[in-house]
Amino acid sequence: MLTHAISPNPLYQFAADVRAGLTHPGQKELPSKYLYDDVGTALFEVISVLPEYGLTRADERLLRRHANDIVDRIDDPVIVAELGSGSGKKTRWLLEALCSRQQTYYCPIEISATALAMCRRELSDLESISIVGFEREYLDGLLEVAARRQDHAHLLVLFLGSTIGNFDRPAGTKFLRQVRRILEPGDTLLLGTDLEKPVPQLIAAYDDPLGVTAAFNLNLLARINRELDGDFDLQQFKHVARFNPEARSVEMHLRSSRKQTVAIPAADLSVCFKEGETIWTESSHKYSRHELLQIAMAAGFRCRAQWIDDEWGFAENLFIAN
Repeated sequence: MLTHAISPNPLYQFAADVRAGLTHPGQKELPSKYLYDDVGTALFEVISVLPEYGLTRADERLLRRHANDIVDRIDDPVIVAELGSGSGKKTRWLLEALCSRQQTYYCPIEISATALAMCRRELSDLESISIVGFEREYLDGLLEVAARRQDHAHLLVLFLGSTIGNFDRPAGTKFLRQVRRILEPGDTLLLGTDLEKPVPQLIAAYDDPLGVTAAFNLNLLARINRELDGDFDLQQFKHVARFNPEARSVEMHLRSSRKQTVAIPAADLSVCFKEGETIWTESSHKYSRHELLQIAMAAGFRCRAQWIDDEWGFAENLFIAN
C-alpha cells in the first residue's frame, strides 16, 4: 500500500529562494535541492550509472552486502523514514531484510513527486510492507513520521548517498542535531558519506566526458525558465566542477560566458552577470572515516557500527540517538 501526502504549492518558495540566492552579496548561489525536479531526477539516475561516478554503486554495494548485519543492530519494531529516497532502488536491500522478520512501514520523504512515483514502482513487489510517501522538505516530513509512530516503535532514519555532503561541515552537524531533536533515545540513523580520495578522481565524477552532469546542472536554469518565466540563455552558461581544498569539497558552478542580464518575472528579479561570474549550485563534501565519529558525538549520537567500501571510498554509518 502506498499513500502520498502532498505538500502545498512550492512555487512561491522556489521564487523566493531564487531571488535570495541570485542577489546574495559576493557569490551568487542557488540551493542544490532545486536541481531535482522531474528532469533533474531523471538525469541524476543516469549520472549514478556513469563509470566516473562510483558513489552510488559503492552505496549500493554496502547496503547489499551488509543489509542483514545493519538490520540485526536495530531494535524492533521499527518505522523506516528515508530523507531523499530517490528511486528507492538501493533501499530495497534494507527493506527486504526488514520485511523478512516484521511488517515494515516505510516513509520516503522527497521534494520530487517523480522520485516518489519511481520509488513506488521500484518497491511495489515487496511483501509485508506499507509505504507512505511524503512530498516534503526533509525535516517537515520527518516530523510528520515521528508524530505517527505508535507506542514502543523505533525510528530508523535513512540518509544515504552522501546527501549530507551537500551541507558544509557546520551546517551538516546542525542538520543532524535537528534530526536528533525529532528522534527519541534509541532511535537510529543510517548515514551514507563519501570519503576523501584523489582530486582528479573527484573532478571526473562531477564533470563526466559525456556531459550528463553538465546537463543536470544546466537544467536548474531551464527549470527557472519553465517555472518562473526566466529568460536564461543556457548556451551562455557553462558547467564547472572544481575542488575546494579548504572545505574538502567538490563545488559545481554555472559560469556566465559573457556580460548579460537575465529577467525572472515570477521572482520579481532582473539580475546582471559579469563575464566569468558563476552561480554556485552544489557542494559535495568529503570526509575521513574518523571525523564521522566526532560528527556523530557533536550531533547527539554515538556510532554503533561503520561499514567501508574500499573500492570507491564510501562509508555507511549507523548512529544511535543518545
